[in-house]
Amino acid sequence: MRNDKHSSSRKDEVRIGSAHQECIDRAYRIPIFLSTTTHLNDKQQQFLNRLILEIENALLFPRTLPLSESYPESILTDIRRLVSSSYGMLAVNLRRFKIQTNELNEQTTPPTTLPTTPIWEGSVYSQVEPSMAYQFGLPLLLVREEDTDANNGIWAGGIAPVNLFIVWHSETQTVDQFFNTAEWKSAFANWCAQVRNAFYIQTEPTFKYRCE
Repeated sequence: MRNDKHSSSRKDEVRIGSAHQECIDRAYRIPIFLSTTTHLNDKQQQFLNRLILEIENALLFPRTLPLSESYPESILTDIRRLVSSSYGMLAVNLRRFKIQTNELNEQTTPPTTLPTTPIWEGSVYSQVEPSMAYQFGLPLLLVREEDTDANNGIWAGGIAPVNLFIVWHSETQTVDQFFNTAEWKSAFANWCAQVRNAFYIQTEPTFKYRCE
């Protein structure tokens, strides 16, 4: 009987200890805006799952619309609300639509050459959300699947700062290979440091005691 009570008490301690540790971990998870799409193929889903794990292991809390956050307002207002209550943004632009350009609204001089092969586009929100976050001043990290929106919006070459931009070569690079690259590790560590710095700047009290 004594052994049963001891075993039960031990299980309770383990359960409470685990719950306590989970509470402690959550207390150190700084909220960030994870901008992505809900329409993913299997490989893209693997990539996103690994990315979320990387974020959580850095004790950051990924929030995204409409999966973890939802408000009874217009989409643009929802995005603004999430941006203003986060301390950083990590935007992932994955292949969504494969399109072919057939015609231009006007010709230029000399004539503009149309692409000969179809090109990939991502979600429209991959343009809106990072742009709003950058305007708000959030630390930004952009990850693009190869050839997605290569000539479109903020994902076009020369628009965003080079040190904020990483490309996943999905056709020749596995998910593990990408997350083991020095490029990813360096950019992610730098971004995490910026997020924590932004958190401390925003949450530091305005009053500081000092001796006159």
